[in-house]
Amino acid sequence: MTDMRTWTKRQTPGLVALAGKRVRLEPLDWSVHGAGLFAAVGSEDRDELWRHMPVGPFADESALQNFLSHMWSSDGWRTMVIRSAASGEILGMAAYMRIREAHGSAEIGCVAFGDRLRRTPEATEAFALMAGHVFADLGYRRYEWKCNLSNEASKRAAERFGFVFEGIFRNDMVAKGKSRDTAWYSITDAEWPAIGVALEQWLAPGNFGPDGGQKKTLESFRRTG
Repeated sequence: MTDMRTWTKRQTPGLVALAGKRVRLEPLDWSVHGAGLFAAVGSEDRDELWRHMPVGPFADESALQNFLSHMWSSDGWRTMVIRSAASGEILGMAAYMRIREAHGSAEIGCVAFGDRLRRTPEATEAFALMAGHVFADLGYRRYEWKCNLSNEASKRAAERFGFVFEGIFRNDMVAKGKSRDTAWYSITDAEWPAIGVALEQWLAPGNFGPDGGQKKTLESFRRTG
């Protein structure tokens, strides 16, 4: 846990590349990543991917570019592009949002995983790299996850990663013409070391069989850690 007697403002996350064994995360540079990112998560036929988010789907590359550029400048988003470490293929994105450097708090959001990334060890490693960056590299105190209350998959993912449910913000926003309640989750700096170890253990090559299936669940590593 952070000693508040020596607390100082933290640096902004999402400004440097994060390298793992399976994936590499890079700060969004549209001239480098734009076409590949749109191929992974764009086009109007991806309704299911964007169904629970306040935005999307995006009809063309310029629409996605304009949205992410606006959120970078207006709300301070720092979007990370997720690439395969082996092939360099762009697989999806996630953003550091609601960054409050003075308080050591940031949120992961706008998580858009392409078909080849969803429900894979690569997706879990991408989360581990982003969380590890804020806690281990930058010394943040709080990491947030928020989602539409009706998004059961997102709530399960938050709990699997070790986020603690904090409550529901009722009538939080109007999204796509509907009233949205938002579920809030967080991980604190005191909780991160155990969560980080469990993630490392789950991601170890020995936890996967010849068919690529996991031998033990992520939750089981947290229970025995």
